[in-house]
Amino acid sequence: MRKKINPESIFPHVGVIAITGCDGSGKSTLATSLVSYLSEQHPVELLYLGQSSGRIGAWVSALPVIGVPFGRYLLAKSEHVHERPSIPPDNTTALAIFLLSCWRVYKFRRMLAKSRRGTLLVTDRYPQAEVAGFRFDGPQLAKTTGGNRWISWLRKREQGFYQWMASYPPLLLIRLAIDEETAWLRKPDHQRSALRDKIAVIPQLTFNGARILELDGRRPASEIFDESLRAVKHTLAAANT
Repeated sequence: MRKKINPESIFPHVGVIAITGCDGSGKSTLATSLVSYLSEQHPVELLYLGQSSGRIGAWVSALPVIGVPFGRYLLAKSEHVHERPSIPPDNTTALAIFLLSCWRVYKFRRMLAKSRRGTLLVTDRYPQAEVAGFRFDGPQLAKTTGGNRWISWLRKREQGFYQWMASYPPLLLIRLAIDEETAWLRKPDHQRSALRDKIAVIPQLTFNGARILELDGRRPASEIFDESLRAVKHTLAAANT
């Protein structure tokens, strides 16, 4: 019989095993493997907690007539904020970024609800409020300065979202390290500058004091899985004693 996780025993941490790291570090592979194994013993679910700008952009681009140009416009505007944060975004860009953060909050609330019902969540990525930028799963508008009152309100509101989400640290956070060259070889469709930024910043994040397991993402996937599983089992056993 599958065993449910007692949410009261893990407060203030939520029943989440989070996996972070640069693109190409093996997050998705590890998350899928853990869910496949753990589902034999626990109610468990895989959840992607990125901001989904690429997926939403692809959906917008599929709309008839206006879809392609509007989708390209939004994605270009979002990337412009990454590269030129000192320039305030226009109202449309600010709203698009804010709505992406609202979508992440919606997914996070669903995650909390499932956790409270006893489901163990394995997440690909996890929000944080330490460093601004969607690249690092932080608030994107906080990268910018200036702007009108509307943009300032959106920026403050978005920052509050991430501070709230970060107040729920996961039970265990598995962080996969990787070097730039390997990440580029595995993800040649990604901007090299973006990979470089993630490799520099993600290892510095504390995720509000979460327990962090540091692993080398260049190791064989089987070794990463075995070490991760040992840590997960130990964490779950400690949470339920």
